[in-house]
Amino acid sequence: MKLVSFTCREQERIGVINAESGIVDLDLALSQLKDHPRTMIDFIKLGDEGLALAAQALAAGSSSAIIPADEVVWLPPVPHPGKICGVALNNSASNSRKISAPEHPAFFLKPPSCLVGHGQPLVMRSYYGSMHPEPELAVIIGTITRDVDAVDAPNYIYGYAIFNDITGNEMRAEDLFHYQALYASKEDPDKIEQREQHLSYAGRYKGTDNFGVLGPWLVTKDEVGDPDNLAVTCTVNGETVADDNTRYYNYKVAEIVSFISQFHTLYPGDVISCGTAFKPSKNRKSIHQANFLVTGGPVEISIEKLGTQYNPIIVEQREIGKWRLV
Repeated sequence: MKLVSFTCREQERIGVINAESGIVDLDLALSQLKDHPRTMIDFIKLGDEGLALAAQALAAGSSSAIIPADEVVWLPPVPHPGKICGVALNNSASNSRKISAPEHPAFFLKPPSCLVGHGQPLVMRSYYGSMHPEPELAVIIGTITRDVDAVDAPNYIYGYAIFNDITGNEMRAEDLFHYQALYASKEDPDKIEQREQHLSYAGRYKGTDNFGVLGPWLVTKDEVGDPDNLAVTCTVNGETVADDNTRYYNYKVAEIVSFISQFHTLYPGDVISCGTAFKPSKNRKSIHQANFLVTGGPVEISIEKLGTQYNPIIVEQREIGKWRLV
């Protein structure tokens, strides 16, 4: 099934896509039921029971429950996830550039406030500096997940969606620290050691408003099959900048879910974005050349079995506000 969240007449709703690509409003279709889910997270928590309700709504085929597309504002299918985990440098195309790297998935967090939905303009401020898209496969968690083995991890996945993990290159460089980190000595815990390190914090360059696009819908895992072999493409202003496949991820989806669950409890509706598919297109253009300040939009990402996500780009020419007291 393809599940959606949207606003219609200023009300937030959830729905399911029918065979004619229409949006069936589950609130309208299930209005005869005394109690039914009204948010995507509540729907996900119901598991198979929720899917049965959606199937019931589709089978009823009531025209009064179908919302015209021109009345809909698309939201991320999970508009308010508890957390968004992004996996860093997970494409084998980046391996040759690694000077040193961990032998496990490295991940960061993006705030839910960064999210926008399919079709909505991405408003980018000129003072953000250079920024580009990152087309990624997103996992939507279906049930509470903690300390699961990789072989069992697929049982905890509800479905998949397209994610655009927009990245601000200049903000990453601006927030880079090269410093002496302090550690307790392994030989003598009473002593402090200094270790030279380089690091950049992801709060701005990954978590700024409009730096995450999820959608257009959530596709349940039964319709996707193998998530580790899905074609991915990305175009910016009509030019292809990525033509890739999830089979080139260093870590498989099940491994990613398992690893993260050893550190973070995952809850229904949580999102894991599995890493950038950035193999350049045949014309050798890459996402790293698709600076929105130069190219403009729109940006389109397509993933096999998941559809196409489309967003126009709006660049606001402005300077940062007066954030200092003096």
